Amino acid sequence: MIHNEVIDSMMNRKSIRKYTDQIPTEEEILTVVRAGQQAPFAMQLGSVIIQRNRETNAFKAPIQFIILCDLHRMEKVMEARGWKREASDIHSLLFGMQDAAYMAQNMVNAAESLGMGSCYIGAAPYMADKLRKHCNIPEHVFPLVIISMGFPAENPPVRPRYPMEFHLFEEKYPQLSPELIREAMKQMDDGYLEQDYYRNAGYMIPLSDKSKEEKYSFDNYGWTEHISRKMAQWSTDPDELLKKFKLCDLNPME
Repeated sequence: MIHNEVIDSMMNRKSIRKYTDQIPTEEEILTVVRAGQQAPFAMQLGSVIIQRNRETNAFKAPIQFIILCDLHRMEKVMEARGWKREASDIHSLLFGMQDAAYMAQNMVNAAESLGMGSCYIGAAPYMADKLRKHCNIPEHVFPLVIISMGFPAENPPVRPRYPMEFHLFEEKYPQLSPELIREAMKQMDDGYLEQDYYRNAGYMIPLSDKSKEEKYSFDNYGWTEHISRKMAQWSTDPDELLKKFKLCDLNPME
């Protein structure tokens, strides 16, 4: 694989949940945000709220960013031009999510290059009502993700990824053979078990069906079982998230 400063920084990136007391300078913060702004976009439908209260920030990080899908700002620009948005919410929201996601990743990469670490908090959409009230978020703005950020007080190992043949497909999506699936699962599970990730975190998702026998312990509970339990047991009702969209006056099912 080719190595250079940018690629090595990206390849060594990991989630940081413990931070030193060092506070990023305003120049460092503005550089991170400006790098995010420079990400590719469809309509610049991403905006950012910064929070600096370590007592309430995730992991007591010195700074925390709320990354927003922001249709409100574009509607104000359109209004100044004498236009009104007629594009559907689902159309607008999908482009907003792309813009916001690209921006967020640029910010994370920029922070990494400055010696900072970060962690995505993907539960932000489920906190939409709380965030909307606390941050005075207007209608047609939806929190996509939260990023905690600061200087690392830990150095965890890089987490495993799927093997390339399970990730990169040539021209067409292939039939995934049982052998390929098993190998991909083994690479992920062995990697997490070798790092004792779930044991150190003390975290195993319980079985919601109490009639099922628990066959796993921290000796064999790996990534694929963990993610499978999330996907099989959590958020089974689509209305749970649709209600959050409606709180922001967005109806993606229209």
